Amino acid sequence: MTGGVRLRVLRPYADRVTVEYDGGRVRLVPEGDGLFAAVLPLREIPDYRLRIRYGGSGEDGDRRGEDGAGEIVTADPYCFLPALGDLDLYLISEGRHEELWRALGARVMTHRGVTGTRFTVWAPNARGVRVTGDFCLWDGTAFPMRSLGSSGVWELFVPGVGPGTRYKFDVCGADGSHTLRADPMARRTECPPATASIVEESEYEWGDARWMAERGRRPAHAAPMSIYELHPASWRPGLGYRELAEQLPAYVKEMGFTHVELMPPAEHPFGGSWGYQVTGYWAPTARLGTPDEFRALVDALHRAGIGVIIDWVPAHFPKDEWALARFDGTPCYEHPDPLRAEHPDWGTLEFDYGRREVRNFLVANAVYWCEEFHVDGLRVDAVASMLYLDYSREEGQWSPNEFGGRDNPDAVRFLQEMNSTVYRRCPGVVTIAEESTAWDGVTRATHETGANGVGGLGFGFKWNMGWMHDSLVYMSKDPVHRVHHHGELTFSMVYAYSENYVLPISHDEVVHGKGALVSKMPGDWWQRRANHRAYLGYMWAHPGKQLLFMGQEFAQGAEWSEEEGPQWWVLDAGWPASPDHRGVQHLVRDLNHVYRDHPALWERDTEPAGFSWMEANAAEDNVLVFARYAADGTPLLAVSNFSPVVRFDYRVGVPDDVERWEEILNTDDERYGGSGIDNPDVLKAEDTPWHGRSTSLVLTLPPLATVWLGPAA
Repeated sequence: MTGGVRLRVLRPYADRVTVEYDGGRVRLVPEGDGLFAAVLPLREIPDYRLRIRYGGSGEDGDRRGEDGAGEIVTADPYCFLPALGDLDLYLISEGRHEELWRALGARVMTHRGVTGTRFTVWAPNARGVRVTGDFCLWDGTAFPMRSLGSSGVWELFVPGVGPGTRYKFDVCGADGSHTLRADPMARRTECPPATASIVEESEYEWGDARWMAERGRRPAHAAPMSIYELHPASWRPGLGYRELAEQLPAYVKEMGFTHVELMPPAEHPFGGSWGYQVTGYWAPTARLGTPDEFRALVDALHRAGIGVIIDWVPAHFPKDEWALARFDGTPCYEHPDPLRAEHPDWGTLEFDYGRREVRNFLVANAVYWCEEFHVDGLRVDAVASMLYLDYSREEGQWSPNEFGGRDNPDAVRFLQEMNSTVYRRCPGVVTIAEESTAWDGVTRATHETGANGVGGLGFGFKWNMGWMHDSLVYMSKDPVHRVHHHGELTFSMVYAYSENYVLPISHDEVVHGKGALVSKMPGDWWQRRANHRAYLGYMWAHPGKQLLFMGQEFAQGAEWSEEEGPQWWVLDAGWPASPDHRGVQHLVRDLNHVYRDHPALWERDTEPAGFSWMEANAAEDNVLVFARYAADGTPLLAVSNFSPVVRFDYRVGVPDDVERWEEILNTDDERYGGSGIDNPDVLKAEDTPWHGRSTSLVLTLPPLATVWLGPAA
């Protein structure tokens, strides 16, 4: 016959390449530079496989040894049409692919009856991209990827590649230079300092169906939320995800916290960043185990009745040349304007939120953690640095937006899209903003316009940084000087309902020379612990959800170190001060359990009607008195005495409709290391008007203590 099918194969370093198909075998002729070609005596392209001989195999391609060393038989990657569909490419181009992780990255699949891995990567300005890895001895010359047109996506299906295979992309940039890059969409990575990506296919079977079905039945704002923040790598140094799954849920449940917040679990090259400089946005850090082992940790927490919040870092990323920075030889993920790309505080790059593919990368990533790892919340780091173009920048170091202003409209739109997408797709998930300014409408719905003319950002909660700062300033003062700082405690109620708040005593407050929480307190060791306990009692009663960083629940004296972790040894029986630390730990446990049992402390956190002052002006006494109310009107009275003296016969006004009151928690209890001064009997309200109320109680206020009282049975 005349004509035929011409077949050309690129296999550098091969000695011989033979094509095999049903009914025939043809040895390809070497053309140089790793190319082999021949004309097959056929009218159309057959289903074929390649028999490739490398140095060390026998004559005529016969296999040597039981494993056929030196020779492989494989399908040709280039006989397959692209394994990425038109709809995927359209959604990627539009920046609307909400399941981006299913389209980009490395995906194990069966394509035209052949099992392998589809590699896809977005590199819109690259001259070329090749995939390389274990499967080709890290020589990528044989595996150039196909450009899928204007989408900027490069694709190649490589037969025979399966889970566990290490790989990278060799990107030829716009200037012709080559860099070896980790996959921006890698769902598993090597353990740092190694930087390769790993083909991942989850085999995990979840056991938290009940939790997932029920978690959204009560709105988070009207539910108890007491968060234990921890750094997974140092909570108990040396534990991986599986060991954490065995130990962490039991501890958190015993302590009564409703949620844990994990400092960023995504992969990061520098452990000293605590996870806040992310290179692998789609992969739990390999330092502690595999992605499925991370799933097992989340699952174990859920089965113990504990929600999981993770820190998520869409504000910036490091400049490592093997990661996202100038990924295709041009500013790809970062803003092209250096005044908007460079972050002056952290030596990192900021995302270009105006680029639809970048915005899609981040929005889909938020969804990914919620859907693939069943997390219940995202605490979004450094929101203020995203919202303001002049954040930490001096004059001349920033460029205004198109309207001449300092706000970043692209970041606003990104945060609105992220929140609305997560809340639409993931029932029961809550988003929390670490936002340190007075930006209007952080927790307002995205469709509601505020005084700034901008729709709300759509977060569920915002960290109350003002409360944290003011209250710690007050507590740091010697009691004799607190009279001059009384407003630091009462001011928070002026704006308490402007947003939905979390009260954070986070890792940021106990590092870099700031000292542990108990070390911020004045006085001798007894007074510092008493202040610490009184403060926690006030905090747990204040409107807003509460967050406490690990180690502060048992009043460790040293600030946190990621190398050492919490000072668990201070709880050991052989340590002289162990009863002091255990006392504080027992208080936090009781605070959480009593808190959960009394809806007045959480049911109306975001409603002004859920709070009323009884006494806000007793600055000379260092005393605060307020009431919280459940949805059915049941009150709880919180009385804080931040002076070191016992106040006998102290009269306070109380809600009118309760006649009999009793102590339900006292931070001065001897069990907690206090002096044991209390109000042991049921207290009867007297018809003596006080503090604007028609009835009042006469109490004994313990020194440096907070007392909670509720209606007596």
